[in-house]
Amino acid sequence: MLLKKNNVLNTLVTSKTRVRLLVKFFINVANKGYLRGLAEEFDESTNSIRKELNNLSEAGYLNKVTIQNRISYNANTQHPLFETLQKLVFHYLGLPTIIEMIVERMGIVEQIYIIGDYARGIDSGTIEVIIVGPQLDKQYLNQLEGKIEKEIERKVRFIATSNYKDKGLLIYEAKLLS
Repeated sequence: MLLKKNNVLNTLVTSKTRVRLLVKFFINVANKGYLRGLAEEFDESTNSIRKELNNLSEAGYLNKVTIQNRISYNANTQHPLFETLQKLVFHYLGLPTIIEMIVERMGIVEQIYIIGDYARGIDSGTIEVIIVGPQLDKQYLNQLEGKIEKEIERKVRFIATSNYKDKGLLIYEAKLLS
């Protein structure tokens, strides 16, 4: 059974700021942030961001590093709950549903990438997805967008290609048989 986004992280974590921070840092471990930048990005006060960053840091979920009088935060990949938190964030965003529906119905899918805002950890409402594979059915993808949007309660934009070498967050890669 696939859970809708509102039933995953929002019921466990009641602070919207904390949910946004978890998405920011656990969708892509390369994401980093600092207090003022996160306050601007989230359009929230530095006090509310500071409080949540301190809570997450003290719990060990985030690393806190001082670089030239500026404190930078990123996900602590060594924390025992790192993988669990990352899976929760992925489910919150509906990524397993996207992968499942594409792979089941699109034929040969080699890779699936998330690009744009979500790859940077910004929960903007539109997930941009690159699907890599030979002979992808682009018409079917257009139909699939609406089905997935209803399922995950977010807008989805698919881009199908036979080759992709740009930046993005790899969320699926087919296992090649040797």
